[in-house]
Amino acid sequence: MANDVTLRQLRYFAAAARTGRFSMAAADEHVSQSAVTNAVLALEAQLGVRLFDRHPHGVTLTPEGHNFHQRAREVLDSLDDALREPGFQRYALRGAVRIAASYTVLGYFLPDLLARFRRRYPDVELDLVDLDRPDIEAAVARGEVELGVALLSNVERRERFGHQVLVRSRRQLWTASGHPLAQASAPSLADIAGHPYILLEMDEGERSALAYWHAHGLQPDIAFRTRSMEALRGLVAHGFGVTMLSDMVYRPWSLEGRKIEAVPITDAVPPMEAGLLWHPQARLAKPAEAFRQFMIYACGV
Repeated sequence: MANDVTLRQLRYFAAAARTGRFSMAAADEHVSQSAVTNAVLALEAQLGVRLFDRHPHGVTLTPEGHNFHQRAREVLDSLDDALREPGFQRYALRGAVRIAASYTVLGYFLPDLLARFRRRYPDVELDLVDLDRPDIEAAVARGEVELGVALLSNVERRERFGHQVLVRSRRQLWTASGHPLAQASAPSLADIAGHPYILLEMDEGERSALAYWHAHGLQPDIAFRTRSMEALRGLVAHGFGVTMLSDMVYRPWSLEGRKIEAVPITDAVPPMEAGLLWHPQARLAKPAEAFRQFMIYACGV
């Protein structure tokens, strides 16, 4: 039955997973909402699993949906690479590109894209440096790296650089399975404030999180602070508290195998934006320009 799955179904499913709403997926794909709904229902029937949990304000991937989404993206990305490849002169380009990236984008966003770029440009060397966002900005400004990949949400005065948003990742509430907030229909920040909160301090997480809490005149009840993503997952999964993080870093299980739920939030919480930075006056060498162009349209933002 899986042989009956179509590329259109995969594309509509991936759009729904990316946006968290069938209506937004339909708008992105320029089709009716019923086309997206029917594609997802057909996939669920063919696979024999539920891919999404439905909520009044959107949908979230089930653990099975999360795993299938990763496979579906591999298929769609491979097809996209194959269709675009003739225009890239892949074997004609040689050299190196020096890139600085922050912890979050290096761990959760870049690896697959780097692998795709290397397949397309096998003779281009990727010189990758792991830096914090302020150090990335300084390195780009001094010309020590050609491109930076960082959380643009945290960059002040982006106009100082050439920049391009590559991904906008919505923030959702993470809870243990069976937590009262997981049963609510799109809880508000005021609802979340009544429960112990786990604050991620990695990659300026505290600064960005407190900014949108304070924008709503609220304060989370911080029970734990940690710089470890896996420690945070374990604490959430064991019910020590809840947190709000982006879909980019979401995984449905902790290391111990306990389930973590992702729940849409009623209040307007800004998405996490990751993207490219480069010196506005510098002329990028051909390998760096190829990497920049590849990233822009591989991400499709």
